[in-house]
This record gives sequence, structure tokens and C-alpha cells, in this order.
Amino acid sequence: MFRNKALPAGTSHQADAGATTPGDIVRLTGVHKTYGRGDNRVRALDGVDAAFAAGTFTAVMGPSGSGKSTLLQCAAGLDQIDAGRVLLDGTPLHELSERALTVLRRAHMGFVFQSFNLVPALTARQNVELPLRLAGRPLDPAAIDLALARVGLAERGGHRPAELSGGQQQRVAVARALVTGPKVVFADEPTGALDSHTAREVLALLRDVVEQQGQTVIMVTHDPSAASYAQRVLFLADGAVTGELIGPTAESVALRMAALEPGDSGTHPC
Repeated sequence: MFRNKALPAGTSHQADAGATTPGDIVRLTGVHKTYGRGDNRVRALDGVDAAFAAGTFTAVMGPSGSGKSTLLQCAAGLDQIDAGRVLLDGTPLHELSERALTVLRRAHMGFVFQSFNLVPALTARQNVELPLRLAGRPLDPAAIDLALARVGLAERGGHRPAELSGGQQQRVAVARALVTGPKVVFADEPTGALDSHTAREVLALLRDVVEQQGQTVIMVTHDPSAASYAQRVLFLADGAVTGELIGPTAESVALRMAALEPGDSGTHPC
């Protein structure tokens, strides 16, 4: 498991989560996001500051309705912000056109979701190839083989999703997210549909992405055990960052979550 050398495992760190350093790959500054209008207006993010260093694994947690999934979507440019700044390696996502954002996402971001989002008619190999095809990049058979081998599916490339277990499907999704060599992998509840054993395997894969490949993983989760695979846990409540843990353990995360105000789960998107 990761451990931060500067602080002991489970240390609570209340410094500004949006403080910037030259190594930040993703940065949100003063980000506001609301949904709806009038009486139905919902404030999902309320001036969020958050920074994610290159080559690190961060879990984002909070009660239901805290804004954690909205933070992920805004950080990836999947959702437009109302105010503030979102930077990916210095590029202001909030200033790009939708077309430019699409091009940037295909080149520099990978995504893993709870529902796998594989194309049923395609084989595992073809699903992994898909981001390269969409980006108009040449297909390198060796790179596809390597991506499948890295997730333990070297022999299953010819199988369609229906012929794979849930854990194997999620591994295909991880391989698909990694095949373009993204700067950042965004994972939204990647183990939510998996049993505990398979979840540990997928989390170990994401951890290896950081340890072995030097890529950045930002993961939303509600599970303290899943969060313990990260180097840092960032906590949200009611659309605002409340603090972080460096070198988390499942126990320290669970205690911190229990201490957070539950908020109104019907007021904010998750």
C-alpha cells in the first residue's frame, strides 16, 4: 500500500487542498457548479479548491450528495463549471470548446466507470482498441497485447463482454482507459459492482498504474477499503472540501467519514 514519506499513515492533514505546486497535473480553483433553476436550483460545488499532483493516486470521498461525482466530472471537463478554473497540466479546460475538449480527453484522459461501459458487440480486444480508433491514432498490435496482458487478460482478447465475468469486464475497461497512455485516469466508483475479491484486484491494477507507470489516478468511491489503496483521500461535504488524509487506512477513512455531517442527500447531486 502507498505511504506518504512526509506524514505517518492515517495522518489528518487540513492544509489547503487547492494549494498549488509545480507538479500539479489537475487543479480546481474556486469552482462553483449548480444545477436547475429557481426553487429547483441545486448547489453541487461551492468554491472548491483541489489540486492533484502528477503520478499520485487520490480517492475522493464524502456523504451522498457531497458533490464528489460532480467534482470528478468537472475535473475531467465532462461538465461545465459556473465559475472558477479547471486546469489539466496547465490547460484551462473551462476555456476550451466542446470539440477541443473531446480531442484533449481522447489524448490525455482515461475513464473507468462502475458500469464498465463496454460495447457488447465488440471483443475485449476491440473494446481496448476503441479509444485509439476514435482518436484516429494508428493501431499498434503490440500495444494492445500489452494493455490486455497488464490486466491479466492476454488470453481473453477474443471474448465479448457477455462471455466475461464482471471483474474481467472491469479489467477490460481499465485496459481501455490505459491504452492511449493518458496523463490522468478518472475512475468513478470502479469497484461498486464487484465482489470484494475482484474489487481488490481492480484496485491493485489502478495502484500499479501509479507505482509502475507514473500516471495519475483520481477515484471517487464510497468504500473506505477501496480508498485505502490511494495515497491520499480528499473529503467533501455539501459541495466543499473539508480536508484530506495522507497515507489512509480503511479504519482511518471510516472514522473520518463517520465524523462528517451527513448533509441532505436529496439536496445535492453525488
